[in-house]
Amino acid sequence: MEDNSMNHFANATNYDEGVEEVNWFEDVIVDSVTTMAQASLPPDLNVSADGSGDDDDTRLTLAYENLYEVPRTIVERFSDHIKYLDISHNKITNLDAIVHFKHLTSLIVDTNPITENCTLPPLPKLQLLWLNHCKISSLYPWAGKLKESCPNLEYLSLMGNPAAPSYFNGGTFYEYLQYRLFIISKFPSLTHLDDRRVTEDETAEANRLYKRPLVERLVRPGSGGLNQLIHSSVSWNAFQNRISSLWTKDKQGTKNLLI
Repeated sequence: MEDNSMNHFANATNYDEGVEEVNWFEDVIVDSVTTMAQASLPPDLNVSADGSGDDDDTRLTLAYENLYEVPRTIVERFSDHIKYLDISHNKITNLDAIVHFKHLTSLIVDTNPITENCTLPPLPKLQLLWLNHCKISSLYPWAGKLKESCPNLEYLSLMGNPAAPSYFNGGTFYEYLQYRLFIISKFPSLTHLDDRRVTEDETAEANRLYKRPLVERLVRPGSGGLNQLIHSSVSWNAFQNRISSLWTKDKQGTKNLLI
């Protein structure tokens, strides 16, 4: 990872210099990061108002532009050098055009009508992905497809989606824990999920709970096996209920994970 890569992540709230602004309308472009309370960000992503970084020509924001897709002219002009791209607060439902941004390391897609039917193109260099307040309602098999497209994610945030249960959207702590462990199991390189660091205990429990033999047990004999489960759309509630029953059996006599 480049020496200044954390500066690229950390400087998400700085607009006074360094961001290439593309004004399609008269509205002022505002980064989605400024709409999130600093307290909700991981400590090493917080930045002071006067923070600055190098390689500022690699940052581009198209937030609040009422876009339904990333314009072709933008792709042709900027895709060969942009590393940080913010397309938050638009009406985008398809991210296929992002495939042309070969050097992308940070992508902000907050508050777009993105659903679990939207598959990201291959982005092997992507390290930070924010999909807060979208419309993702099912994690399975969406999370697995995201892992295939973005295998090196270190920072992922899905807060505000129906598939990311929390106290803020009516979810219980147990549902939140199941969601968190499931996502952690998919991304070995993940260091932050939503507003919290990924701990070693979480990683160990996620790998134990969602290892392949356990997942295979979720499929009834004669129902097509794991392949059918992977290629079908399974609601998170149904999936986590089946996990819960198996976890209860597996956890008898063992210590529960405390977070």
